[in-house]
Amino acid sequence: MAEPGAVRAVLLAGGEGRRMGPLGTGRLKPLVPYGGACRLIDFSLANARASGLAEVVLLSQYEERQLMDDLHRVWNTSPGFRVHFGPYDHAYRTAGAGLPRELPERAWPLERGTADALIRKSAYVFGGDAEQVLVLHADHVYRFDYGPLIEEHRASGAALTVAYQRIEPRWVHLFGMVEFDAAGHLTAFVEKPENPTSDLVFAAFCVFDARVLRRHLELLDGTDWQHDISRDVIPAMLAAGEHIRGHEVAGHWQDIGTVERYHRAHLALASPQPDAPALPVERMPWTVAPEVARHRVAHGPGVRDSVVPADLVNHGLVEDSVLFPGVRVGAGARVRRSVVLPGASVPPGADLVSAVVMEDGRVQQVADGARP
Repeated sequence: MAEPGAVRAVLLAGGEGRRMGPLGTGRLKPLVPYGGACRLIDFSLANARASGLAEVVLLSQYEERQLMDDLHRVWNTSPGFRVHFGPYDHAYRTAGAGLPRELPERAWPLERGTADALIRKSAYVFGGDAEQVLVLHADHVYRFDYGPLIEEHRASGAALTVAYQRIEPRWVHLFGMVEFDAAGHLTAFVEKPENPTSDLVFAAFCVFDARVLRRHLELLDGTDWQHDISRDVIPAMLAAGEHIRGHEVAGHWQDIGTVERYHRAHLALASPQPDAPALPVERMPWTVAPEVARHRVAHGPGVRDSVVPADLVNHGLVEDSVLFPGVRVGAGARVRRSVVLPGASVPPGADLVSAVVMEDGRVQQVADGARP
């Protein structure tokens, strides 16, 4: 495992969840429940902790207080790892066992994109002994040890090492496409290409040389740009001839960008298929009611091919679905190809197909067979 001392890990978590429909209404996208076990943001944090990193700097802007309060309660209660809240961190560190009553007033403009977040909070990104900056995102489902990635980056002397994965060519247009030469150097990086020429995509995490990243951010700041790492910073580094390499992500990795992808990922989790692998629930961070056991049931009383919690109260039929702790299914109700969020109740006699049931019982229908 790489020595983590000189690595500054930052987590970009600014999403409002607008493309998630009712599932994202009233909640931050990073806090959308996932897999019967956790929230989307918990994957990157769990990976960082398991990789031996002691701290991750949160870079957020939308409803920051809600997100920081939640992460402080869930992740900052045990020694050895914590989420750092940048300009707000002192308030949380001095709040004792609770939450701060007040936070410092914002003295910096709202960020317009992922690169802006790095610029506006540069003191927390580049300060101290940071030699590398590990950039993570908050809406991807995967378990990964960042140690080998960091070691490979250091050994190569690269300015940037991007994580990538090979996917079905028909879906490349939804992601950042990457290409490499025979020596492993990045030769092309195109965000959501109209006509893909590669089946490799950026897995949305990467390691920068801190000085090189800071220099390119300073060059871009104030210009006519989109304030985005994928659309601006990486292409600018590539055009400048910087040494950029790739690191393949061989295991499960999934981008949860829309409610359709969210639903499809849960169907794969409930009924794994060779062409639709899923991260098993045992490998997920258990941050939602961690005391409640969860398991996949192939055939059981009232349950078929589903992920269900041990505290499920079921008086109906559950099939090809994922249920969170605290769920109740009423007499004669049918829940098929659906996701039921924590504490939700399905009324007696209800017939739900391809739906997401919110905590308050509201139902969001999802188009079955949609794009991943």
